[in-house]
Formats: sequence, structure tokens, C-alpha cells
Amino acid sequence: MLAQSVWILTLLCLAVLAPVFGYVISRSTEECDYAEVQRNWYSIRAKWFLFLVVFGVGVTATTLLPYPLPPQFSATDGASPVNVIGQQWYWTIDDTEYDVGETIEFRVTSADSTHGFGIYDESGTLLTQTQAMPKYTNRLVYTFDKPGTYKVLCLEYCGLAHHAMTAQLTVK
Repeated sequence: MLAQSVWILTLLCLAVLAPVFGYVISRSTEECDYAEVQRNWYSIRAKWFLFLVVFGVGVTATTLLPYPLPPQFSATDGASPVNVIGQQWYWTIDDTEYDVGETIEFRVTSADSTHGFGIYDESGTLLTQTQAMPKYTNRLVYTFDKPGTYKVLCLEYCGLAHHAMTAQLTVK
């Protein structure tokens, strides 16, 4: 849908610009006072720039609306800290049982290579994720709002047994 909208918008812009180029080409052989032309075109250029800025901000805002930044990426006071270490090819997680509504701060790092720490619900929907990197700890704050069994998968290819790098979290 978005690709089709962009395609139509591109065609409309080309349809508007083609006559402008035609006009400029047809008037290119006429002689006139350059200072007057320059003054007029500076005015047109300033208005065109303002239009492009407003249009660009509008398009950017419209296309980013389906991608809201989830609140779990901000640090929260009172979150329960849980250390997570990614190693080839398993996860070491301090605690894997949580209560519904409990805010957890996952402190994610890696002992060997880069891994992707992703938490999936029972239907296979990715809820949140961050990178697990050697010598660096990413903080991921998340609140589980439903009870169930959640799956932790590695999202970054880390070798032959990457597919087996899983863990489970239980929320009561």
C-alpha cells in the first residue's frame, strides 16, 4: 500500500515538473533583464524550499506513525534487574520467572560474539529486542502484561547452532 502511494506521488510530481521544464526550455531563447529574472527566481526558489520542507516533514511524520517507539526502552526506577549473558549457543538468565505487571530490566551482554536478544510471546510475535555484545551491557526495560510462556531467541546469526539458542521465560 505504501509503495503504491509513493509510486503515485512520484508520478504526480513528475506531471507537475514536466510543464515547468517545458516552460523554461521554451523561454530560454528570449532576451530579458537578468536582474529581474534573478529576483523573481530567488523568490520562487525560497517558496519552493519552504514547500519542500513542509511536505518532507509531513511525509516523514505520516510514514513514521505506524512505528511508535515503545516505552520499554526508557529506564524505569524500581525495575527488577535480570542479568542475561549470550554465549554460543545458549542464554544464561539470572531469573526466568516473573509476575504479570512486574517491570524487568534485562541487562544484556555477551561472552563471545554478537547475539540478538529477542522476546517472543506464545503466538510468535516479537515483543522487544536488543543486541547482546561483548564488553558492553544493553539495558532493556519491559513489563509483561499477560501471563504465559515467552520464548527468547537469538536474532543475530552466531554460528552453526544459532537455531538452537533459545530460552523460556514464565510469567504468572
